[in-house]
Amino acid sequence: MIYRPDMTEITKTLPSEGFPWMKFILGAIVFAILIALGTWQVERLFWKESLLAEIEARTHAKPISLADVETIWATQRDVDYRTVTVTGRLLNDRERHYFATYDGTSGFYIYTPLLLDDGRAVFINRGFVPYDRKNSVTRPAGQIEGQVTITGLARNPLAEKPSFVVPNNDLVRNVYYWKDLPVMAGQSGIADDKLVPFFIDADKTSNTGGLPVGGVTIIDLPNSHLQYAITWYGLAMTLLAVAGVSLWQRYHPKDPSGPEADQSQASDLTSR
Repeated sequence: MIYRPDMTEITKTLPSEGFPWMKFILGAIVFAILIALGTWQVERLFWKESLLAEIEARTHAKPISLADVETIWATQRDVDYRTVTVTGRLLNDRERHYFATYDGTSGFYIYTPLLLDDGRAVFINRGFVPYDRKNSVTRPAGQIEGQVTITGLARNPLAEKPSFVVPNNDLVRNVYYWKDLPVMAGQSGIADDKLVPFFIDADKTSNTGGLPVGGVTIIDLPNSHLQYAITWYGLAMTLLAVAGVSLWQRYHPKDPSGPEADQSQASDLTSR
């Protein structure tokens, strides 16, 4: 004899409480946040790809004159990575030293004012020297005299110290930890009205004696926004799947009168 449960027993297996609105609302909020984060990362991806393409175009463009770069600065306030050629005379006795690491070696970037024909000056990042070659007397061959023509990349100045963890510049020792252009100019005896308002990083053209080593501009902008977008969207889809399975199980419980239940009841009767 096979036991058949009555409708009362079947009804007891169905959810007796109402729809879980609180869980649904919280889940919907989290889902919306995850989708928003993923969409934001997609937007950041397009922005970063556009930025990288712009930098690529600027760095490989034909060099333009300093006057042209100054015109761009006056209208856009952005001349980063634009190729430029400039001629003047290096004021080697006024160089500033920016603490840096190059190819795993600690040392300094040498920022030297280049005096232009109109009496103004622009700071040139001539390149890297090892820590023990900071003093210019240790590299006399690289202290070029007379007119020079330098090709390189224009660089925007910093408006402020980039982070509170960056040390303050040590003006007494002539060691800079961030490129404070007005202070660098003041320490070099260059008046504000005689200062070109941006830097120029010299290219890899070799300097006499091998120092400084030019072409030290680092262009390394990480682009992981696609991975982040996939992560956020993936979490959103996982949440949606978990919620769907939970609701299915809630409203489609196992039938207690199914084959498994029949076998269980038959076993009980046989054992009696």
